[in-house]
Amino acid sequence: MFVLSIIKDTIAILPANFGVPPAQALIAEINKKYANRVLHDVGLCICAFDLVEAGEGKVRYGDGCLWYKVRFRMVVFRPFASEVILAKVKSSDEDGIRLSVGFFDDIYVPLAYLPQPSAFDPNERAHFWLPDSEATTPHELLESATADRMYIDQAEVVRVRVEADEFYDDEPGPPKASEGVAVKREARRAPYSIICSIAEQGLGPVPWWKSAQPDGDAMDEE
Repeated sequence: MFVLSIIKDTIAILPANFGVPPAQALIAEINKKYANRVLHDVGLCICAFDLVEAGEGKVRYGDGCLWYKVRFRMVVFRPFASEVILAKVKSSDEDGIRLSVGFFDDIYVPLAYLPQPSAFDPNERAHFWLPDSEATTPHELLESATADRMYIDQAEVVRVRVEADEFYDDEPGPPKASEGVAVKREARRAPYSIICSIAEQGLGPVPWWKSAQPDGDAMDEE
């Protein structure tokens, strides 16, 4: 889920921080610049792990800061493909389920990666799985007995498998115009999102599979 990435940059130390040990001041400035920032094809930066290399601080004409060329290791959130993680259901709609791990909310389970047969219940605002059902269409599934449905409720903890991740560079700018008519700007996309699946045995809400887990006491007795 977390990896270390080596990053090169030139970091400025303000005159007010000249009395702080250079390594400590550099780590603070690195965290200020990179923490909670998405780097394209790298991931979501969490915090600086350590300094690998730091050159001698030099003053540039006009600003009075000390500028350091540094190489550092950054703790990055980027789950790898096929990794199984735990997340919490943030919301559900007709297109799928959105998940959160607390500090990152752009995790999605599309319809294609839900267990089949399943459907979205507009009254409960939640998807449900109907195991061992011969129903195939959403209409047929919604006619099933509520007691037979296995809902994926909001705030429920689910176990998911990472299928892919996507980076998107949303460049700012004015909306495009077509033949003199302004075109509505498209909704901003998340710079980094993760696509997951719960369409396998052992995946989905954790309570679904608790009965299938081996009894720890029985194993100890053996």
